[in-house]
Amino acid sequence: MSLKVIAFDADDTLWVNEPYFQETERKFCALLEDFLPHHTVSQELFKTEIANLAIYGYGVKGFMLAMIETALTVTDYNVRPEVIAKAIEYGKELLQKPIELLDGVQQTLSLLKDSYRLVVATKGDLLDQERKLKKSGLEHFFHHIEIMSDKKEADYLKLIKHLDIKPEEFMMIGNSIKSDVLPVLNIGGQAIHVPYHTTWLHEQIEHKLEHPNFRTAKHLNECLACITSL
Repeated sequence: MSLKVIAFDADDTLWVNEPYFQETERKFCALLEDFLPHHTVSQELFKTEIANLAIYGYGVKGFMLAMIETALTVTDYNVRPEVIAKAIEYGKELLQKPIELLDGVQQTLSLLKDSYRLVVATKGDLLDQERKLKKSGLEHFFHHIEIMSDKKEADYLKLIKHLDIKPEEFMMIGNSIKSDVLPVLNIGGQAIHVPYHTTWLHEQIEHKLEHPNFRTAKHLNECLACITSL
């Protein structure tokens, strides 16, 4: 294997993210409990998020707009202005959450940085992801930062072309099989899945994956052993 570049997802691979969204969702659903049960509001919010992905993309701002739209929809436009204000407040709080690095991140990056070009390849809002990366203290480890509107095969091929490498010289490490693994394997790259204890419903898949270019690591600090085994 002539591996040259290792790319890392950011949210829930390098630092905590999804638990903050779930906490915000619970608070939002509580605002509307006079209209619908918590689980029903949650389902409506998810449907709105997915319907809007092509318009707003991924990230906190799209989530905030989805909360506002859901509040209007489930109340038949009878929502109190205070609820809309709270949804906006919750979104701003999300944008100001502290950066909590996951176990083994700095150690793993330190071990890999002298042997490979390291890259961040993450979805989300540009300003928010740039802010999180800066606050993380990890910027100096990375050769390139790619904040992507989506993570499909064409998006990875564009990144690989920019890096001037072949697909087989590229590896992706992340917590989402759907976004971080399958598209990379489909274009001939390598991938390591590092599961996180909670994953957004949109990123979940049901079937078991087997592929010669694929490994699973329980923790990020196991990735070095996975790389040598590929």
